[in-house]
Formats: sequence, C-alpha cells, structure tokens
Amino acid sequence: MKDTLGTTGLIFNESLLWEKGKKGRRGFSLPRRDVPEHAVAKKLEGPGPDFPDLSEVDVVRHYIRLSQWNFSVDSGMYPLGSCTMKYNPKTNEVQAARPGFAHAHPLLPQHLSQGALQLIYELEQYLTEITGMDATSLQPAAGAHGELTGMLLFYAYHKSKSAPRSKIIVPDTAHGTNPASAALCGYRSVPIKSNERGVLSPQAVEEIMDTDTAGIMVTNPNTLGLFEENIKAVADIVHAKGGLVYGDGANMNAVMGIVNMGDLGIDVLHLNLHKTFSSPHGGGGPGSGPVCVGKHLEPFLPVPRVIKQKNRYVLSEDFPESLGKIHAFYGNVGVMIRAYSYILSMGPENLKKASQLAVLNAAYIKERLKGTFHLPYDRPCMHECVFSDKLQEPYKVTTLDMVKRLMDYGFHPPTIYFPLVVPGAIMIEPTETESKEDIDLFIESMKTIAREAKENPELLHAAPCKTKRKRLDETLAARKPCLTG
Repeated sequence: MKDTLGTTGLIFNESLLWEKGKKGRRGFSLPRRDVPEHAVAKKLEGPGPDFPDLSEVDVVRHYIRLSQWNFSVDSGMYPLGSCTMKYNPKTNEVQAARPGFAHAHPLLPQHLSQGALQLIYELEQYLTEITGMDATSLQPAAGAHGELTGMLLFYAYHKSKSAPRSKIIVPDTAHGTNPASAALCGYRSVPIKSNERGVLSPQAVEEIMDTDTAGIMVTNPNTLGLFEENIKAVADIVHAKGGLVYGDGANMNAVMGIVNMGDLGIDVLHLNLHKTFSSPHGGGGPGSGPVCVGKHLEPFLPVPRVIKQKNRYVLSEDFPESLGKIHAFYGNVGVMIRAYSYILSMGPENLKKASQLAVLNAAYIKERLKGTFHLPYDRPCMHECVFSDKLQEPYKVTTLDMVKRLMDYGFHPPTIYFPLVVPGAIMIEPTETESKEDIDLFIESMKTIAREAKENPELLHAAPCKTKRKRLDETLAARKPCLTG
C-alpha cells in the first residue's frame, strides 16, 4: 500500500520542565507593584516552592510536544470493540462549558438550579423514550456502576416479594464486569455458554433457571457483535420462574432508535452516556451509566429523583421503597449535559441513522477482511465484528504482533483477546463517525499486515517500529513492575 497514516517525520523527545528551565527566564511580566515588597519566603520553613523558570516558548512547546505523543479520537480512528469510542461533536463541549452549568455549585438551593434540574429531568425522559423503558435514573457514574445499580434493583425487588435469591446467570458473551457487579450484591454467578451461532439458546437457559436465581445479565448486542435473536424467548423463561432480565446497554450504539428494549422483556437496562451518547470516554472518566427500568422497578430507583411540580423542578426523596443514594449529589452532570446536547442536535431520525451507519461500517469491514483473517462467526454482525489470528498461526504471528504493527500504520489497535470465547480475538468497532475513505485505509493496512505476517514475520515480532516507544517487554512488566514512578 502507498498511503499510510503512520508517522515518517519528526518525533520529539521532551525533558522534564525542571531540566529545561534556566534561572531568570520568564514567560510573562508582572504588573508594577502598588504595595511595598514583602519577603514571604523568609517566613516559610525550609525552601520555597520549586517552580522551574521558563520562557513562554518553553511552556508552549513542552505541552504541544506532549500532546503529540497521545492518540485520541480527535486525531484518528479508535476501533475498540465493545467499547464505543466515537467522535465527540464539539458543540457538546460548548454547551457543557456554559457558565450557568459549569459554575453552578452542587450545594446551590433548588430554586437557583432550575435549569440544571430541568435538563436532568428531560434527559431522563429522552433516554426512557429512546430505550422503550418506563423510567430512568441518571445517578450511576459509569457503566459498571450502572450494572451494580441494576443488581441492587434486582435485590430490592426480590426483597419486596419476601423471596430473596442467590444466583445470577451470566452468559460467556456478556461484558467482563457483569460477574463482579453481581458478586458485589451477594449473588453467585452461574456461567452459561452461547450456542454455535454465538447467541443464547433458550433451552440452555431453561435448564439452569430456577426459583433461587434472581435473573440473567444479557449484553445485547453481545460481545461477539451479534444480536441476541432469542432474547424474547429467554426473557419469557426467566420471567416464568419469577426472575428479572438485566440488559447491558454498553452496545446500544448498534440499536439506538431501532430496538424497543421493553418489548424484548428487559427489566433493567444500563446505558453508557460516554459511549452511545457521545460524551468523552477514557482517561479514567468521568462517565455516566444511567439505568432505565420497567414500571414494576420504578419504585426502587435511587433517590433523590427529579420530579416536576407545576412549573418547577425539585429533588425528591419521597420514595419509601428506593434503594437509596448511590452517588454524591445527583451524578456526573457535565457528562449529562453533553449527552443532552447530542440528543437535541441529532434528533430522532439522526440517532437512528447513527446506529444504522455504525452497523453498516462494521459489516463492510467484516466482508472486506473475511478470508484475510479468520472469521469465527460468519453471519450478519451489528456494530462490531470479531476476527482471530488463526490464519496467521502457521507463520507464528499472533494477534498482539499484528495490532502492534497496526500502530505503525497510524491506527489505534482494536480490542484484542476479548471476548474470551474466541481464541486470539481481534474485535473491531468502527462506529458511525468514520468515513469510507478512512475505513478503506484501515482495511488496506490490515491486509498489508496479513501479507507481512506471511512474508516477513520477524518484522511483526519487532513492531511497532515507527512509534516513539518501541515494543515493550510485557512479561517483565507483569512479573517485575516498576511501581515507584
């Protein structure tokens, strides 16, 4: 291939600011003093603060160079499977930074917070409508927190029936945090294998569902990028034994505005505003993981809840069956504002179109790379597709080798070795925000890497070759980590 996004130009090294600075350098001029000089440093015990002396150009170049070491969704394609990383429209940032929101203190009285409360109230209504559920809470701070809240709702529901239960069914195609969320609520996870089509079998669920099982946690679309086509039958089996169905909505970007989760039999659904609804994702947060519920679980939602009384919005704790508070104040409001902006700027038709394009892009990659890489489930995919390194095994080239080499071509690696049901998995999610030109370049890069694996496997064993940091010794890092900084 002739074109590549990978760098062939300068990669700057950068020293610490204290190494760059020279005594007496200044990046700005202080205004003339209108008060007598006072030697503050003499009153301090020990030496004063150790600040480097830097010129303006020192500071600017330092942070620009550091920024060029980073890869972000603003600089290129981020095809992480099962972890939607799509471009975040900048209008969302503008709205979140508006002084009325950004400068509002969480302890302001409710009559001075009507705009924020109205936004929270309306966002809950929008998410309820989009998912086809009956009520929503925005309190959970991230996806796993939403899962935990879902399990707490399960617990509260069964407790209200005076019939506590001890087990949760977790498929092998669920997200990895599902068992941990169940365990935190005292549930024992019961694993269940997907069938030869990569989805749940109703017969398999029926065999293990009993009256001691609180319910099932289903990721739909699942981590293979496949729609759980038997979900309604599975939900009916679980409901018949008094259980509940939890829907992990981290992959909602595939079905937004298309699938009514309530009609599928989902009782609790968590969403990731920092995935589907285009808030920034990564760097440790913050995120937002709202839970949407059916009518029968609404009384147990966390408090306080925003309710509308005549022409004003208030935070109410008058819900006696609530599971209580799960977040300080109300939630990560900045993320909510971005999601609210995204929903309003897109509108119903474009939200639906976003999902349609996400599925189209993934299906295009699947068809173009089929044959170049092993495709364990050759059937229509949703928002992501999963390959493996099976065809490269004869050349002793692994999934890790290939994605390290992909960095040389200017792309962030996709998710690898997950889901665990596919050995050597390569999980690709292009999202709807990538153009055909960029996707074609990604495809050609992957095909070139497959040829290199056959013709020059040693090159891949040494990759990446063009990045600032070359191949790290991951075994040594795991066995002898340097934890001192």
